[in-house]
Amino acid sequence: MKKDNKPQDQNSRRSFIKASATALAGFYLVPRHVLGGPGFIAPSDKLRVAGIGVGGMGYNDVRGTFNSGKADFIALCDVDDTRAKRAVEDHPKAKYYRDYREMLDKEHQNIDAITISTPDHMHAIQAIAAMQLGKHVYVQKPLSHDIYEARVLTQAADRYKVVTQMGNQGSSGEGVRKMMEWYNAGLIGEATRVYCWTDRPVWPQGIPWPKESATPPADLDWDLWLGTAPQKNYVANLIPFNWRGWWDYGTGALGDMACHIMEPPFRVLGLGYPESAECSVGSVYIGEFQRGYFPDSCPPSSHITLKFKREGKEDLSFHWMDGGIQPARPEELGPNEVMGDGGNGVIIEGTKGKMMCGTYGRNPQLLPTSKTAEINVPETLYRVPNGDAGHYNNWVEACIEGYGSNAYNNLSSPFSIAGPLTESVLMGNLAIRSYDYRIPRTTGNGFDYPGRGIKLVWDGPNMKVTNFDPANQFVKREYREGWKLGV
Repeated sequence: MKKDNKPQDQNSRRSFIKASATALAGFYLVPRHVLGGPGFIAPSDKLRVAGIGVGGMGYNDVRGTFNSGKADFIALCDVDDTRAKRAVEDHPKAKYYRDYREMLDKEHQNIDAITISTPDHMHAIQAIAAMQLGKHVYVQKPLSHDIYEARVLTQAADRYKVVTQMGNQGSSGEGVRKMMEWYNAGLIGEATRVYCWTDRPVWPQGIPWPKESATPPADLDWDLWLGTAPQKNYVANLIPFNWRGWWDYGTGALGDMACHIMEPPFRVLGLGYPESAECSVGSVYIGEFQRGYFPDSCPPSSHITLKFKREGKEDLSFHWMDGGIQPARPEELGPNEVMGDGGNGVIIEGTKGKMMCGTYGRNPQLLPTSKTAEINVPETLYRVPNGDAGHYNNWVEACIEGYGSNAYNNLSSPFSIAGPLTESVLMGNLAIRSYDYRIPRTTGNGFDYPGRGIKLVWDGPNMKVTNFDPANQFVKREYREGWKLGV
């Protein structure tokens, strides 16, 4: 099969991002690697990589990158020595640091690329620092903590001419490509509605911040872990996983899973910025915690509706559900057949039919599922060798060949694609936080919630809600003193 080195969705996405550059006027730094000569790596050489955040998922990213057989780790960085132990033992020759800034200062001449697998609130500041040094970057999902950061990263990748990839490995899989080919062949007609759902969170959400502080473990640098987030005392059970449920650090179930689950329909339908967003959220009783107002914490469940305008076509209604909420079961699905993969999934409804898949775009099916085996649509899109298991190698190959190469054009989730996807994902959180925004009543006791019952109208190019200004405080967060994005 002949490789399609410039998939139509990727080219259109890059043009789409360039058209929105006016939103970040003034971001005109000259890339340092341009001043010092192009950072091309000869194909005979191995990629020299550093890892920031190398425990947990970060360990998987280090292992996956190294197992490509074309990369060596020169340096490792983590604020938690215990979590970093496995990676350090696997790569004894790599220098170890706690502060990524010190690592970049001392090692930037020795490395070509960086994997970033830290909590959400640190992704952008670390990725920008790396890109400004001319380093290729692999950043875990979601690409950023807020919409502004996603836009900055998307434009920086193009400005600094570096190879980028987000850690949503399903984008390298067979499933999303097969669904694109089905849709392009007209098998379900024109899409009118999308449903995405997950059984996450599997960590506490919808609860108050703990009253009791604790002493940080000796092997953890709590101040460095906080990084850009507001100064707070350490609390038990926040690390290594439960930070996902707190707005200061994480992006909730939506941020954790939507880059895996929303990506297939986003790619299949070639979506850009949503026109509007609205939501409803759930609340629960947990032990001593009663139903109430907990602004520090993401909700335990939510239903978000995004609307996408499409030129010459009917508006697309895009639904996200988490916390175990699921859409109505399609009539075409048999009583004993699994919807999506059970806890998670996607259904795309069209004017002529429907199709569905599980997390990462796996197990794509036409509905009724008996149609799937009957259809034979030619392959027209490039396949990543080993599918989603080849996601790391997809990035490593592009880093070695360089920006603009054939391997670069075959990237599955460069920031030109991952950035707009992340912005759409985070629009859901913008709606949630606006829904929970409250002000004291002007008369009587209690509070009003002016963001409820409002469909937020979104000006994508300018990153602004046009009909409810309080929502715009959540587009770009304020960093803690001493931390700056550097653009």
